[in-house]
Amino acid sequence: MGTLTGRRVVMVIAHDQFRDEEYARPRALLEEAGAAVAVACSKAAPAKGMLGLTVTPDLTIDKVDPNAYDAVIFVGGMGATEYWDSPVAHRIAKTMHGQGKVTSAICLAPMTLANAGLLAQKRATMWPSEAEQFKTKGVVYTGQPVERDGWLITGSGPEAAEAFGRAVRDALAAGSSKP
Repeated sequence: MGTLTGRRVVMVIAHDQFRDEEYARPRALLEEAGAAVAVACSKAAPAKGMLGLTVTPDLTIDKVDPNAYDAVIFVGGMGATEYWDSPVAHRIAKTMHGQGKVTSAICLAPMTLANAGLLAQKRATMWPSEAEQFKTKGVVYTGQPVERDGWLITGSGPEAAEAFGRAVRDALAAGSSKP
């Protein structure tokens, strides 16, 4: 695995009820490899995780410039539904994916990618409770802990946070396009 020095990642978290370990573990893995990580949220105020973690975002999601980052991670948790139908989240995901950048989501957040039209006929996974709705978007739902289809990476939930973080890290190291 190569170093990620010079690589920039934006993590999008819900303002309320993001999943702590789906944020913390991938972030730690990316930073350990040298990536710079920024956190975006719908509000500038501190965000609260489902298990009590508080994170102060670096910017609001509407200020995210997809050209400035090498990867995006949509973090899951109950609050991730706030981005499912968000035109801003869809624009970020579609722009980054269109530029050949790592576009990823875990737990409930992959529905954001599906609703943006990125997962039709793609192998993907997400939290099992929403699998049937996921399939209605044309997704080839696998139910695996982590699934990668090109530069699209999805994870099933908190138990997959470590493997999901490694998959994102490894995809960045493998050389998706730099901004």
